[in-house]
Amino acid sequence: MTGPTTRPLRVAIQMDPIETVNIDGDSTFMMAEEAQARGHRLWVYQPRHLVWDQGVVRATARPVTVQRIKGDHARLGEPVSLDLAADVDVVLMRQDPPFDMAYITAAHLLEFLKGRTLVVNDPFWVRSSPEKLVPLLFPELMPPTLVARDRAAIEAFRAAHGDIVVKPLFGNAGAAVFRIKPGDGNLGALLDLFFATAPEPVMVQAFVPDVFAGDKRIILVDGEPVGALNRVPKGDDIRSNLAVGGTAHATELTEADLAICRRIGPTLRERGLLFVGIDVIAGRLTEINVTSPTGAMAIKTFNGVDVTALMWDAIQRLVGAGT
Repeated sequence: MTGPTTRPLRVAIQMDPIETVNIDGDSTFMMAEEAQARGHRLWVYQPRHLVWDQGVVRATARPVTVQRIKGDHARLGEPVSLDLAADVDVVLMRQDPPFDMAYITAAHLLEFLKGRTLVVNDPFWVRSSPEKLVPLLFPELMPPTLVARDRAAIEAFRAAHGDIVVKPLFGNAGAAVFRIKPGDGNLGALLDLFFATAPEPVMVQAFVPDVFAGDKRIILVDGEPVGALNRVPKGDDIRSNLAVGGTAHATELTEADLAICRRIGPTLRERGLLFVGIDVIAGRLTEINVTSPTGAMAIKTFNGVDVTALMWDAIQRLVGAGT
């Protein structure tokens, strides 16, 4: 096994339009900055630009240079057709969810690159590790949790736990997350709404009051915790997501947090889930985000750790090892 590669890498980033990202907080932009600083060549494309043609996976991509200047943060060249197996060393799969059939199809197409181009995170395991379902591998780490479409099972869970949270399995950014307090008569109507708009079950969890003190986002690189931030909900909103008004604060990793990371880290590493964000409330694991985890900028601001640099260190090791 060889050591970290020092040669410039060819990197294609599958993401939402780079022209519209908020450079003050976007983790993918930080990844591009760090790659560029290391001399790597960058292209960007969107999932709709992927093509499977006679066994070749291509993307219509644009070369890009980035700079931390608002309004002029990305300079794009003319589109080119990249053979993602022959013309690229690394693909970053960083488009935002929803985790829908378009997302899953993109993961299927990138899976054809296995053994030729390193895809971060591994598309097979991204597809097979939805952020609310993969924690079910570790039920002892979670709050009491139910995944069901059966109303009787949901009512029984509520009777057992009283104060509950109901959320869609494949939502993101805190969308459609509801707290149902004891005595609240809205559960039936809420389930009617969920079941009329989506065919899958819902996730129901016992409410953890400590959420008002914050929901800790911990970043793991290659299975190891490298940084964290605490996201505090706004007012009486139970959702701490920054996209819905939560605020980021400095935090430290507790022994309970580290125990969670030690428990799940080997599974993440085995699955090729290189850059992962987990959510922890009062020592309880709630989500494992493998799609497009955020928080890199806040972590660097609070404690000086550049988790994107650690990610590139790991990528360079893997490419150098021929993985």
